Amino acid sequence: MKNNESELYMTNIIQKNARKTGTIIENAVCEYLKSKGYTIIMQNYRCKLGEIDIIAKEDDVLVFIEVKYRKNVTSGYPEESVNFTKQRKIINSSLKYIQENHIFLNTNFRYDVVSITGNKVKIIRNAFTL
Repeated sequence: MKNNESELYMTNIIQKNARKTGTIIENAVCEYLKSKGYTIIMQNYRCKLGEIDIIAKEDDVLVFIEVKYRKNVTSGYPEESVNFTKQRKIINSSLKYIQENHIFLNTNFRYDVVSITGNKVKIIRNAFTL
């Protein structure tokens, strides 16, 4: 294998493992949220505008949830990576979801971030708004 080919191969392996880790963590977060009273509606909603990790309900509130994980805080807290650009993508994707599913505009909804560092889980309610 040439250098470029081996680098591409390693990149593909790392990306596949990252996706696998992400799926495992998102599934664990769903179970955690259920234990906290949330009802999971959907995981990994995708549209041309972006992706929402988890869509859930807590009481009468529709919750769009971004999950962020880091092994440690050496490079910062996970929630810090949900920057303005990421927030806009999540908001635009959520509005598309609302439109596609004919959800009434008077429905209460919010944007949460679930931040995981190692084994520590933190739910940040209303992490950002429209």
